[in-house]
Amino acid sequence: MTAVPKKESIFRGVKRVRISDFVIAFVILLLSLTCIIPFIHIAAKSLSSNTAVLSKQVYLWPKGFNFEAYASVFRDGQMTHSMVYSVLVTALFTVIGMIITTLAAYPLCRKELKGRAFFAFVLMFTMYFSAGLIPEYLLMKQLGLLNTMWVLVLPLSFSPYNMLIMRSFLRSTIPDTLYEAADLDGATHFQVLFQIVLPLSKAIIATLSLFYAVGRWNAYADAKYYITTKALQPLQYLLSNMVLNSGQDAVSLNEAAAAESTPEVLQSAVVMFATIPIMLVYPFVQKYFVTGTMIGAVKG
Repeated sequence: MTAVPKKESIFRGVKRVRISDFVIAFVILLLSLTCIIPFIHIAAKSLSSNTAVLSKQVYLWPKGFNFEAYASVFRDGQMTHSMVYSVLVTALFTVIGMIITTLAAYPLCRKELKGRAFFAFVLMFTMYFSAGLIPEYLLMKQLGLLNTMWVLVLPLSFSPYNMLIMRSFLRSTIPDTLYEAADLDGATHFQVLFQIVLPLSKAIIATLSLFYAVGRWNAYADAKYYITTKALQPLQYLLSNMVLNSGQDAVSLNEAAAAESTPEVLQSAVVMFATIPIMLVYPFVQKYFVTGTMIGAVKG
């Protein structure tokens, strides 16, 4: 007689849920809320009436729904100019940063490069040690970069940490046999880079581009040190002045633009105005983000 097989359970293949899984999920939920709730609160304030905000009635949902604060921001010429200027600086900074990072990471992942350990040490050394703010300011002054757009682009365009991630990605993803096959076919290093390496590195390119773009978009300290011309001040610098100070004097909008909104509502609107553009970039690189960071950081 043959044994009748038992009816397979519908839960076959599903891992048993443990208490530790609930604990981890709960901790992740709390950490997520610490990021999401403040953002929702600022968004609610930016869409609320002045009376509701001043009376502290706005929490996670707008009251007295209106767009007057956003209209004030768009009526102000300095804010819109700083937005366009910041987008230009961020795009230029990201492109230059990725070019330098790629040209540094590719040679360091090739075994035939003699002294690559020394070159890697020299590049990584700058990640731990710097001359300090005063020597950097004097250097920018001697180079003629003060009060120019390039002082926001060139000094930080190379990141040793991003270069290390990209080098690890290239070493762990692209096998040496592929390089050997290209060498046998007579391909030059630039042909290998543009026809083999870059097409296979879309994940890490998208990830590091996001790192560069977000880092430049959120930075304002260098503008505070090196730029005094208002036309060259990025949006985050204007936003920091509004947030750190209080009262009507802190609002950089002109009187005509800010006439219908209080400083607190305007600050919330400017925060959203400065945050939404960089958030729009995430959906386009999300599918590459986890792959690029995990492969580049774990393997190799």
